[in-house]
Amino acid sequence: MKAVRMEARHLPALAALEAACFSAPWSENALREELENPNALFLVAEDADGAVCGYIGCQTVLDEGYIANVAVSPARRRRGVGRLLVDALTARAVQAGLAFLTLEVRVSNAPAIALYEKAGFRPVGTRKNYYSAPKEDALLMTCYIKEA
Repeated sequence: MKAVRMEARHLPALAALEAACFSAPWSENALREELENPNALFLVAEDADGAVCGYIGCQTVLDEGYIANVAVSPARRRRGVGRLLVDALTARAVQAGLAFLTLEVRVSNAPAIALYEKAGFRPVGTRKNYYSAPKEDALLMTCYIKEA
């Protein structure tokens, strides 16, 4: 398994993955816009056959990284795909000189929270009613790359 930069060839599979994973999925067109965004870094996990197993997306503002999406195919969960993606993105963030990466995660998503904690993310706050369908709070988590 490897993490590669998102390309146009990945878009149909990523849109299908979004629909399988999220109640408010990004469309193929929304994902396509990120290909042209100079402040975006989207990585795709591919298996040995080139099949899409998951992806992670991040936007940067100055030296700050905001993870917008992390999705792993339901059939590929608990097999290291999420960790591969988080680690690959963190390595790119270090190379780019980012100060931190931050993300929101549903407070009920214990497997994802555990993954992020193992990768060095720490809870820093809560966003009330951040998610809809179903309505739920988000845990805000940050991984500090550069110490202040």
